[in-house]
Amino acid sequence: MDFDESVLSFLKPPLLEKVLAESSINTFPKGTEILREEQYVKVLPIVLEGIVKVYSRFNDKELLLYYIQPSQSCVMTFYASLKNTPSKVYASIEEDAKILLVPVRLLPKWLNDFPDFNQLFYDQFNLRYSELLDTIGHLLTDRMDKRLYEHLKNKAEVTNSISIKMSHSQIANELGTAREVITRMLKKLEIEGKITQDSGEIKLS
Repeated sequence: MDFDESVLSFLKPPLLEKVLAESSINTFPKGTEILREEQYVKVLPIVLEGIVKVYSRFNDKELLLYYIQPSQSCVMTFYASLKNTPSKVYASIEEDAKILLVPVRLLPKWLNDFPDFNQLFYDQFNLRYSELLDTIGHLLTDRMDKRLYEHLKNKAEVTNSISIKMSHSQIANELGTAREVITRMLKKLEIEGKITQDSGEIKLS
């Protein structure tokens, strides 16, 4: 197989064999939208390589919800697939990705026959719930410059790079604010020596 099998270590034989036999592995370039709001979910993604961004849209603004990294799946997609309800989120490829696409029609039987399969989604729910509480805490207590800096550090950690190539508008969308605010806050962080900016590239100092 052309991926590191350790990313699927949470799937024990014979479930792993069944999942690989019934699922497909697809590669997606950065920027590909793989799920839209109101779309019915046919496959459950498990990220093997790369990063997927999950977000909501309110009017004309995007709001980042979380990133899906290798060995992770999308709890919102999992819920929508089991309940056969339209997706409430969007998902796009943040970094070139290889994804295992599991047919959702098989999930009820596998979850029943292999109880340990549930652990993946319990873990994902706990992870996202903790992230949500952190986000609410930052919204209530942190100034925008601190929120922005923490966001950039998280982005750098997720992508394993100190260099972030994003427009001010893209960052503003992810933080639910205006581009002008981000431009002003980035300049403040630059003056404080926390970042440098050069030709659309932001580097953490």
